[in-house]
This record gives sequence, structure tokens and C-alpha cells, in this order.
Amino acid sequence: MSEPGTLMLDVSNTPNNPLELFQRWHQQAQGAVLEANAMTVATVDAQGRPSARQVLLKQADEQGYVFYTNYQSAKAMALEVNPWVSLLFWWDKLERQVRIEGPVEKVSAEESDAYFASRPRNSQIGAWASSQSQAIASREELEARYAEYERQFKGQAVPRPPHWGGYRVQPERIEFWQGLPGRLHDRIVYLRTSDGWSKQRLAP
Repeated sequence: MSEPGTLMLDVSNTPNNPLELFQRWHQQAQGAVLEANAMTVATVDAQGRPSARQVLLKQADEQGYVFYTNYQSAKAMALEVNPWVSLLFWWDKLERQVRIEGPVEKVSAEESDAYFASRPRNSQIGAWASSQSQAIASREELEARYAEYERQFKGQAVPRPPHWGGYRVQPERIEFWQGLPGRLHDRIVYLRTSDGWSKQRLAP
């Protein structure tokens, strides 16, 4: 770790496009932490109550950050009324976090179909069996539903459930945080503008 006063991040030494820095950090995290794709997704429901959970990042490019879920889940219901999220990546071994905020939209049916087809078969069947976020009587009920769909799709490809697919977060704000001794952390925030991105340093 660098000593206090040594800048690991600065406006002068970071790329103009935050995706470049994110991809660099994400690649480094893949070799350092157990699950570099894990990210917290925070939503706010119709009553203004926040909720957070971890999901897996499946794609990050100029279009945004993509994750997949059940469209009938609690997070999906919140996104119906408030289509704006905050994402948080925390890579503890590197003492780094990335915060991303922006509007969210569903990915195309074609994109969801392609990703669903790439999933392991048991995960595909699980997507049919689970009424995500809904109360169920027992573990046995869930396993019975899984067995039912396993029989239904025996010997054939498992289609994507109509209630399952992806969301794409289109970032408006991205903050990179690097932990340093004495709590003199480096924080660089990117803000989307009409012609690209601006960036500035924040106090720790």
C-alpha cells in the first residue's frame, strides 16, 4: 500500500472515460478476490423505502452495466415505480470500491434469450421453479416445483421464462474509491455530461 501523500488516483492520471478505469480495476479484482462480479444493487420502492441485495454483473460496456433477475421479484417491482439504481462493487483485498448511479431499463428479449441459453441447465430450470421474493411453505415445495419443470422440459432445450430477463444500468455518476492509510483515501468521481464525462476529486 502507498504511504500517505502518494496519489494512487488523481484527475490528472485517470482516463477520460470511466469505463476504461472500471475495466482495469475489474480485471485486477478477478485475480485478487473470490467474486469480482458481485455487486450490491440498491433500489427504492413506491413507499420510498430503500432495499439492497447482491447480484452478479454479467456485462459492462459503453451501453451500461447488465444484470439478470426475475421480473416479478421485489427489486423488479421497485424498478417499475422508480427505475433508478445505485450499484456498489467492493473489492476488499484491493481496498477498492466503485459506486455507480443511473437509470435502468430492461435489455432486449434477444439479449435475455442469448444469456439464458448460456446458463447451466439446472439454473435454467431453477428460473422456472422459483417465484422469486414470494413466500413459500417449505423447501420441499421449491424442490417439488423444480422436479415438475425438470420433467416438463426433459429431452428438450429449456426456454427462457417470460418473467425472467436482464436490466441495463446506464451510469450518470461513477465514483472510484481507493483506500489509503490514515483514512486519506483517494476518490475520483465521473459525472456524465452532454458531450462525455467530467471528473473531479472528492474529499475522503
